[in-house]
Amino acid sequence: MGESNATPFDMDSSSFDAEKYLERLLKDCSLRQIMDTEAAVVKDTQTLHSDMQTLVYENYNKFISATDTIRKMKDDFKQMESDVNLLMTKMQSITTFSEQITGTLQGTRSQLCRLSEKHSLLKRLQFLSTLPAKLKGLIEEQSYAQAVQDYLHAQKVFAQYGRQPSFDGIQKDCDAIMADLKETLRQDFQRAGNTAQSLTEIGELLLQLDEKTSDLASEMLTCAGKRLHEQIVMLQDQTERDMLEFVDMGINGFLNDLALVVTSYFDMFVAKHYENERDDFQENALLELNIFLNQNIDKYLTLVQDRVESDIGYGDTQVMLRALDRLHRRLQAMRNICRGLEVQRNTVDIIIGAAHQLCDAHAKNLKDHFADSLSAVRLSLVSAKSDAATGLNLSDLISNLYVAMVEKIKGVLQELLIFLRTDWSFNIKAGHKGALCVEGIRENLLIGFLRHISKVMCGFGDASSSSPPNLLLVLSKTCLELEQQGVHILIALVDDLYEIDSENSATLTHETEICAEMRETAQALLDAYVRLQGANISQMLRKSVETRDWLNCLEPRSVRAVMKRVVEELGSIETVVASLYEGTGNPTGFRTTASSDSSRKTYFSNFTASKPQYRSNWSNYTPSQLESSYVSNIHRLFSERVDIFTSVEFTKASIVMGIIKIGLKTLLECVRLRTFSKYGLQQIQVDAHYLQMNLWRFVSDEK
Repeated sequence: MGESNATPFDMDSSSFDAEKYLERLLKDCSLRQIMDTEAAVVKDTQTLHSDMQTLVYENYNKFISATDTIRKMKDDFKQMESDVNLLMTKMQSITTFSEQITGTLQGTRSQLCRLSEKHSLLKRLQFLSTLPAKLKGLIEEQSYAQAVQDYLHAQKVFAQYGRQPSFDGIQKDCDAIMADLKETLRQDFQRAGNTAQSLTEIGELLLQLDEKTSDLASEMLTCAGKRLHEQIVMLQDQTERDMLEFVDMGINGFLNDLALVVTSYFDMFVAKHYENERDDFQENALLELNIFLNQNIDKYLTLVQDRVESDIGYGDTQVMLRALDRLHRRLQAMRNICRGLEVQRNTVDIIIGAAHQLCDAHAKNLKDHFADSLSAVRLSLVSAKSDAATGLNLSDLISNLYVAMVEKIKGVLQELLIFLRTDWSFNIKAGHKGALCVEGIRENLLIGFLRHISKVMCGFGDASSSSPPNLLLVLSKTCLELEQQGVHILIALVDDLYEIDSENSATLTHETEICAEMRETAQALLDAYVRLQGANISQMLRKSVETRDWLNCLEPRSVRAVMKRVVEELGSIETVVASLYEGTGNPTGFRTTASSDSSRKTYFSNFTASKPQYRSNWSNYTPSQLESSYVSNIHRLFSERVDIFTSVEFTKASIVMGIIKIGLKTLLECVRLRTFSKYGLQQIQVDAHYLQMNLWRFVSDEK
């Protein structure tokens, strides 16, 4: 490449020779190659010319500006040159004066240095001579920190000149003054009512005055403990303040003082090493500080817990949780103030306890609300005017009772959800206790209340209870509604709100258990209703049979009034039941045609003959003939097994049929125990025929 750059045939080289290049080109190249070379050279020349023009155009303004600048600089340099010459003249004059002054003061320089040193020494001596009076003045002004600082500063001078008799006296005076100050500080340190700030300041001064470190450490914790106890007592009297103000007072007063004592103690006795103390002094000091810290925090949190327990159910839960959230944040910060300290107790346990207590309060409120609702239902039933109105009223009562219970429970579950808000600094579900607390809301509050409902309602169905029949019907239908809808809605709601996986839990109550309990209660109440209404019908029939003289009665002319009353009562019952339970067969629940069941023919075959025939045949029968004629049918009438006191189904027909079976069974037993004359037996025949003609529309089983 070096030879190529130096060759005369390279156009880009400085040694390029055009004559030689042309001669070589004509000699070595053909005409075609020469023409191509010419075209290339022309093209390159035009390109270079264009680039040069572009370069000139682009830098034209810069060239003009540079020319103006150079012209201006030329003018400025003329002025600057004259200024520099003037400055040089003045500097020469200054140098001359400086040399003259140096020569004049050369002899007194060393003397001035000695005088300066003596002045400094005299100032220190003056400080020492006036130190006792200055210390007394500072102590009288209670500027203890400045007095201690001046005394410690003077100790360095005393260490250097203390052997001189004059200085020895000053030192003794200062030591006596500081001994009195030390005693005063010790008394102030032990005095009750000191703030944590003053304890820290006095402790620092006593340490600077060589107070025994271990004694001062113990005394500091003792005095601080007295001061903190006074604040605890003061907080106990703040019952008129709300929870937020109460906690703010504790944070700004008690906890801030506690933090100041802890940090000061840590800096003074744990972080520093003292040569005159035992090797384990720092370790023991840290242990004592940990005990002191946890004892006082435990006292304060116990006070907060008592306040929370007194406010549960009366104050605003959100305000209480805001206060506990602030307290939790403050304690979290206190855990990080010093290395090696450990705060054992925290506010999460208090919050979990508050949640449990609030659950208990809500459970009591739910039970009270349920008791009030039942009282309202009973009052409404007592004030009902007619059976028809009662039938319509029962549906409203059941709807109101059911909706009131469900909505009340939903409101309670929503209110307790405030404990799980994500903006709190605490998370009660993070720990095992908190998880059990959340599950407790489901088990103790919801499941417990549902079981309470079942138990209370079931109590109305006891034989010893004097509950009105319609109340039993209302409660039974309400339990059935809970079993079919309410239990599922409420358990699904609590599982969704509190993110509980009840399906895969072995400890949580399953929905089917509560549904089964509700259905059992509904069945027991419905059976009690049937028994009670059947007993009322039976009472009328029994009195009508037992109070009549069947041997001396007259020939029957019509159905007895009690039988009409029984049919009317059954009609009223059927109307009430129909408003709550759908019938079977046809929409109205009534049968439209009489049955041709053979059992009815069997029972009444010998009683449905015409009166004249019955009279003529009856008088011709002997006792033996009567027995042979009727014994088989009468035996079948009273001995064939019919289940009377069995559980009924949740249908209108089954309920009414259960009541009728009890009434007819009572009638049969009463008839079986009585002796009848001819007219008495005819009256029973008329009554039975009347019942046959009117009861068939209520029953589905004629056995």
